[in-house]
Amino acid sequence: MPVHSAARLWRVRVGALGLLGWVTGPAAWAAKDADQPRLAGGRPAVDTARLPAPGSYRLPRLFAAPDGQVIDSDGRARRLHALLVGRLTVLSFMYTYCRDPEGCPLAWRAMEVVHDAVRRDAALAARAQLISLSFDPTNDTPAQMALYGGERARDERVRWRFLTTASVPRLLPLLSGFGQDVTVETDAQGHATRTLNHLLKIVLVDAQRQVREVYSVATLEPVAVVNDLHTLRIEAEALPRWRR
Repeated sequence: MPVHSAARLWRVRVGALGLLGWVTGPAAWAAKDADQPRLAGGRPAVDTARLPAPGSYRLPRLFAAPDGQVIDSDGRARRLHALLVGRLTVLSFMYTYCRDPEGCPLAWRAMEVVHDAVRRDAALAARAQLISLSFDPTNDTPAQMALYGGERARDERVRWRFLTTASVPRLLPLLSGFGQDVTVETDAQGHATRTLNHLLKIVLVDAQRQVREVYSVATLEPVAVVNDLHTLRIEAEALPRWRR
């Protein structure tokens, strides 16, 4: 059995990544991810007592992170690849007015814990960053994302970017590339509402812009995310300097 398979049996793995489907209608996404497990009460199926030590396992290269134009909370347009290269990145999809307890609020709490852990570790703080990317570019303007990020967005000790896009067409290739599924609820007349349904998905990207892990409701545990960051840091430090 491969090293990464043997060492990571404690974690329920996410199923095959679904591709986003575009449905006719005003700004409507439709998709399904039947392979993603959920537990009663939304509790993650991660036994932290059985977590392998950082560096004792390998994370497979799952797929290349997509590229596209994003807008930072300061209003500047960026290429996502330019923000990812050279950094270990924990990227979460969200929208600022989400209230689903197993959606954005759960992801926010996990990201906060990871952010605090990275801030306390100089080795990780020098290499890692967090990114929150909005599903809803219409509502989540750069100013709204800056407000949402608050002090976290301004913390210079650990970079946490709060990104949006200029439009839905700019967003779609990123959602499709990361396999993030979203649906938009409609009212009785078939008009799109402001309620977005999505399955929680946080991705871990290495400094070469390769996705190395995908966390779901059933697998999201901040301690595991931090361990995975350390594992990628150890891997990078073992490489020749020109390849890091």
